[in-house]
Amino acid sequence: MYKDKDGARIILADGKEYTCDIITDNMGDKSIDITRLRAETGYITYDPGFVNTGSCMSSICYINGEKGILRYRGYDIAELVANCDFIEVAYLLIKGSLPTAEQRINYQKLLNTHSLLHVNMRDFFKAYPHDSHPMGILSAMVASLSAFYPELAEKDPEDNLDLTVTRLLSKMRTIAAFTYRQMNGLDFVEPEYKYSYCANFLNMMFYSTVNNYTPSPVHVNALNKLLILHADHEQNCSTSAVRLVGSSEANLYASVAAGCCALWGSKHGGANQAVMDMLTRIKNEGMTIDSVIERAKDKNDPFRLFGFGHRVYKTFDPRARIAKEICHEVMKGSNLSSDPLLDIAMELEERATHDDYFLERNLYPNVDFYTGITFHMMGIPVSMFTVLFAMGRLPGWIAHYLEWRHDPYQKIGRPRQVYSGPEERHVIPISKR
Repeated sequence: MYKDKDGARIILADGKEYTCDIITDNMGDKSIDITRLRAETGYITYDPGFVNTGSCMSSICYINGEKGILRYRGYDIAELVANCDFIEVAYLLIKGSLPTAEQRINYQKLLNTHSLLHVNMRDFFKAYPHDSHPMGILSAMVASLSAFYPELAEKDPEDNLDLTVTRLLSKMRTIAAFTYRQMNGLDFVEPEYKYSYCANFLNMMFYSTVNNYTPSPVHVNALNKLLILHADHEQNCSTSAVRLVGSSEANLYASVAAGCCALWGSKHGGANQAVMDMLTRIKNEGMTIDSVIERAKDKNDPFRLFGFGHRVYKTFDPRARIAKEICHEVMKGSNLSSDPLLDIAMELEERATHDDYFLERNLYPNVDFYTGITFHMMGIPVSMFTVLFAMGRLPGWIAHYLEWRHDPYQKIGRPRQVYSGPEERHVIPISKR
């Protein structure tokens, strides 16, 4: 990365000029450094949604939306899914390198050691109504961890930060499974040492004394891959929320709880749930694919086609290709000759990817288009989809939180605004209003 100090000039309305450095990053992408713009000119930039604003320098994730590239710490997402499990990728994101075989074994043991929840936290779960949204429970329980494991409040939190990270990565899975059990009025199932990270989660969700449940290797493999696909995605809404809250020097638990809340929305983590709702509606109402495509094109029709297009990718979402393969693996491994929702999804993809309307607007299937169907075939209810997204995204959130802590700039996040309210007004006494 380097700076060109004569890279850009801004000519203001009064004729004055402001010179900006041009930053060229390690991939050759360029940005304009405006960190001194307001101090030297009195001007700010206006950028709704921050679509043109780089909020930080980061070495964690690289995305090229025009070429459909996604890399974690330099590794292509397809290579990571093909050769690593979720624990290895979490280690990579958090610690910066892939683990050796010995490090991988030790990390798995450490995660198992810290997978249990404080016994008093059970009362928190039991106080929630059975119809509570699981994301509400998840975010609250993550925040409450700071009360039971308050290391970050100590004088030198850096000494205990690695332990806190490990605890959160392990206990998040237990919280997610316990949330499902609470929703269904079931007793909690404790994690077991003999199971891997993903197998443990599935066992904690689905085991009971009357069903003799054993995690399916197909489902464990699929969950590993799906969590990897969701592990990080640059400065998305929830990751930005984690970094923003963390910039106030809030602890890791509070920052991740903020990420959970941001992920909750239908435009972010809830998108795969929206896809499932759409496919179910198409099936239940007997809608033809022709009518679905035409309604999606009609601006006056409130019907929306979810799972197509992406804010960043202007070609096929690289995660979607992998998610599609995982979906078929689960269907085959579950001895399902077909699934009506998957059949609708495949036909929709075939039609949309050969329709000029969608191609001209870069509306390709995204990762959410297939993940919901896969979770559905694994027996996971729609209300839990975003919780699994949060489990996958957690290593990325942690990595960004840690990166901010070592950022030399390290200013609290404080965006400016363009004011659109009234000019100065004076208060009229209430007796005269």
